[in-house]
Amino acid sequence: MTLIFKTAFVESLHHWLNNMLHKNLQKEQWFKLSVCEQMANIGSEVIRAIKWKAKRNNDYAYLANTRALELFDMTLEDPKYASGVKELTRAREFWLDYFFGNNQYHQTDDEWIRYFLAFTYAARNNITKRQKILIK
Repeated sequence: MTLIFKTAFVESLHHWLNNMLHKNLQKEQWFKLSVCEQMANIGSEVIRAIKWKAKRNNDYAYLANTRALELFDMTLEDPKYASGVKELTRAREFWLDYFFGNNQYHQTDDEWIRYFLAFTYAARNNITKRQKILIK
């Protein structure tokens, strides 16, 4: 783990502990969402971070990344995710390396966007199916 990666991780963790950015989001509300909905929400913050970083707006990129990490951590605490903890922790690790580290896994912006958009499409599809059932 590089010094830059460690420093960025510690700063991000310190900021998160002292100032949750999703102040109105309670764990109970978050836990009611499906795994796809949770991952889609994480993805929206990851994609924001990527886009702000590409525009060289490091402050906004850092804030979006911090929100993504906060959602990653809340998802890890969700009891229904017990079987998927390994994938989620690896995704979080890869994301931290990509955003703060030296990208040792050789990830690209497009790979991250595609990974999380799959959850967005799945979540939208599941919501649409639930709505159709309620209408009947």
